[in-house]
Amino acid sequence: MTTFTLPIDYLIALQLFGLILVVWLFTWHMSRSFPTLHNKRICLLIAHPDDEAMFFGPAVQWLTRPELGNQLLILCLSSGDAAGLGHIRKTELRHSALLLGVKSPDHVVVIEDAAKLPDSMTAVWDPKLIASILTRYFAPTLAGAPTTAAPPASLDAILTFDRQGVSGHPNHTALFHGSALFLRHLMARHTGWECPVRLYTLGSVNVLRKYSSVLDAATTVLTCIWRRKERGEFPTPLVIVSGPMEVRGAQRAMTGAHRSQMRWFRWGWIGVSRYMVVNDLKREKVV
Repeated sequence: MTTFTLPIDYLIALQLFGLILVVWLFTWHMSRSFPTLHNKRICLLIAHPDDEAMFFGPAVQWLTRPELGNQLLILCLSSGDAAGLGHIRKTELRHSALLLGVKSPDHVVVIEDAAKLPDSMTAVWDPKLIASILTRYFAPTLAGAPTTAAPPASLDAILTFDRQGVSGHPNHTALFHGSALFLRHLMARHTGWECPVRLYTLGSVNVLRKYSSVLDAATTVLTCIWRRKERGEFPTPLVIVSGPMEVRGAQRAMTGAHRSQMRWFRWGWIGVSRYMVVNDLKREKVV
């Protein structure tokens, strides 16, 4: 009677895979105990349809969980019409948002202004325009509000890209500057009051970490443990690690909804990018 044995290199590969899986699941479990946002009105501010799945998938899936009581709106400042597919990409964005947990397609708003907000790798969007859009949607009565009260806002938090925009895309980086300017406008005539809106930004990382998929979950969680933390109603940082089912959900949001965008490099992104697995969001102090 002969016995079947696996080659030693296969055994090592299986052990390595098992170790990675255990570490991933452990960090996923640990992240569930980190402080998060509850009962908040949140705007995810993005530049293009598919940003919500490619970069913010873990955050959207987590923050829309019913038990947290949050209401999340996606505000997208272009239809992604660089290739003439804007009319398709708007529909894809709404489909993706629903797959990720957004409650209604009415909670997805797309701004179309190709002259001032073009989908372009070279165009720099005006932060003043972005701030004015945020004011129009979330603080329309700001100009006439009395200075003896807190500035009016129908929003508690903005989630968007940081100064580096994760990928360096100028449309992404403009969102940070426009959001910061919006908060400064909110407080310009209301000295002494606390800003009613908090700004959270998605951290940019080096290339090695960007493409290390689940391996970066442990790095991010350990960094968060040792980093200075603030708790309370608006904790920082917000660290969200997706488990296998959530990662698969974000991948389906890309492959099932954003079909017009699925080129070879995006297949690579959803397979190895850490942003499909982990989001670390820092609360910015801009006012």
